[in-house]
Amino acid sequence: MSYIMPSEFVTKMVDTGESKIYMATRDVLIRAFMAGAILSLAAVFAVTVAVQTGSPLIGAMLFPVGFCMLYLMGFDLLTGVFMLTPLALLDKRPGVDTRGILRNWGWVFLGNFAGALTVAVIMAFVFTYGFNTEPGVVGDRIAAIGKERTLGYAEHGVAGWFTIFLRGVLCNWMVSMGVVGAMISTTVQGKVLAMWMPIMLFFYMGFEHSIVNMFLFPFALLMGGEFGIMDYFVWNEIPTVLGNLVGGLSFTGLTLYATHVRTAPKRTLPERFNSNAV
Repeated sequence: MSYIMPSEFVTKMVDTGESKIYMATRDVLIRAFMAGAILSLAAVFAVTVAVQTGSPLIGAMLFPVGFCMLYLMGFDLLTGVFMLTPLALLDKRPGVDTRGILRNWGWVFLGNFAGALTVAVIMAFVFTYGFNTEPGVVGDRIAAIGKERTLGYAEHGVAGWFTIFLRGVLCNWMVSMGVVGAMISTTVQGKVLAMWMPIMLFFYMGFEHSIVNMFLFPFALLMGGEFGIMDYFVWNEIPTVLGNLVGGLSFTGLTLYATHVRTAPKRTLPERFNSNAV
């Protein structure tokens, strides 16, 4: 597997975050668009498998194929840059500032959304033969998710909003572990294995991923979902994005950085434990 030690791959995380901040806008958009599109196709694949086999676990086991493909190709998800780019600011890299980070997040969000929306429109057309037939059991299942994950939370008011926020936190804790997984090995097999495990966990547990939702909810609306655009943003996308930010940065990025880059000073042993003492 050619495992890389944490002290090495965490430094690589900081370097990667810095490079994304300085990336040309065109490249940011292209990479984000492709990431959103590929992850959306993976979501369709996973739901299709789950419906056809009757096993959500099998769908979750296969969903990470999309995540692995997009990161092996060097594409970017908003959930990943949430975790990586602030580390460059924390490390005081020259020229890195809050404005540059927010700029990167904004372009990645737009690129991911455009990619996910494109796949949503294409798959809606495919499932309905150009909006001329019913979408079938798979299309119906995807559309039903929109109602379950918007109005279902709205029914519980503030508690529902914080529930989806926390599901977003848990989601990007795992997803950002998958991003790190792409850096802890020098072999394709090692990278894929390290990415696969946390992504399978988040998908099976039903945690909320902002980019997956960028596909699921527009698709559901195209299929005549019984909720509105504002329902989607207020009761799903906004709390999910905020939760993804907190989860990836606090549980993965900052913890790894704090203990492997900005480590605590070594403790000085008392004289009696000094091997040179008489």
